[in-house]
Amino acid sequence: MIDSFVNYLEFEKKASPHTVEAYRRDLTQFEEFLALSFEINEISEAQHPELRAWVIDLVDSGLSTTSVNRKIATLRSYYKFLLRSRIISKDPTYKLKGLKNPRKLPEFVQEDTILAVLDESVYEPSFEGQRDKMVMEFLYLTGVRLSELIGLKWSDVNLIEDSVKVLGKRKKERIIPITKGLKQNILLYKKVFEERFSKVGQSEYFIVSNQQKQSYPMMIFRIVRHYLDLFAQTSKRSPHVLRHTFATHLLNKGADLNAVKDLLGHANLAATQVYTHNSMEKLKAVFEQAHPKA
Repeated sequence: MIDSFVNYLEFEKKASPHTVEAYRRDLTQFEEFLALSFEINEISEAQHPELRAWVIDLVDSGLSTTSVNRKIATLRSYYKFLLRSRIISKDPTYKLKGLKNPRKLPEFVQEDTILAVLDESVYEPSFEGQRDKMVMEFLYLTGVRLSELIGLKWSDVNLIEDSVKVLGKRKKERIIPITKGLKQNILLYKKVFEERFSKVGQSEYFIVSNQQKQSYPMMIFRIVRHYLDLFAQTSKRSPHVLRHTFATHLLNKGADLNAVKDLLGHANLAATQVYTHNSMEKLKAVFEQAHPKA
């Protein structure tokens, strides 16, 4: 029946060779487990306890949650195939639950490191250098998404009210305040922008390539990766890391969670609460260091 199932995947479902081979490997492994542990020679004879025992054995062997869940998915697909083929009358996987993936905490850059990354001496006074500095500063000081930075135009930057208007997910606009330091650097960037090209037009994109064309994701990724490589020890070096850093540093300094939610443009508070785990680690460290009974 495994061969019949594999043929079904390959010729009817048009599954990729990699998927077909993975399913065959999983089922062969399960078949061997049943024979050795329960002296069951046919997968169709296995019931929920045997399936659950295999999952426990996989977890005990140190297999990742993702790999275990993939094998569970293989069993579900196979037993549905057996049901359709009328080999079995009841699906033993109906009570089999997948494992919960541990939620990964967002990576962020330490405060002293990001200050070193943004130091003026790191960047050339040319247009390219000041443009790169603006990319790094803007991502960290406003927390905007990559797509929001790419779509930003000069008309969205309000230096009178010290704010910037960004177009987020689902075409939702939000206003983000900018610091006095960022405002001054925007003015410097505007100066080199006009020296390189021409007077800034309101429809001009804020961040552009050396040919004055709209920036693109890989360009921003390269800029961020280059400057984080100089100082940061994080495994991830992407624009989103700077967004995580923005949120984490605000919460570490005592910012209101709802305010950070609005600054990030999150639709609900649950998306923002993931950053409180990073802040909680800092709170625990402070508590353990300062409290007499810690």
